[in-house]
Amino acid sequence: MVASLVRSAASRPVSPAVRNAVQQQQRRSASGGIHWNEPSGRLFGEKPLKPGQKRVKEDWENIYYYGFGGICLLTAIGLYYKRDTSIQTWARAEAMKKMEAEGTVPTYERS
Repeated sequence: MVASLVRSAASRPVSPAVRNAVQQQQRRSASGGIHWNEPSGRLFGEKPLKPGQKRVKEDWENIYYYGFGGICLLTAIGLYYKRDTSIQTWARAEAMKKMEAEGTVPTYERS
């Protein structure tokens, strides 16, 4: 029964109003169609240099390299010297304050 309904719906002619709506919707799409760049095998599409010719850096390259390296270095230094915010360190400091306030100082003897 379902197959016959699908077959009959597929064979029925589409009304002009529906056809026009579909055509307008297709015309309105802003995708620009299918766009595909043929692969050239070159990184970023750069052309190979002629023998004996040196590659010229662009203006942004040094800024990018030194900036990225500097940020990585600053991040590493910042992570190395970051504050200890663990709960064990806080609890140890609080316990030492309470013990000093009570007048008992812990002594640790070697065993």
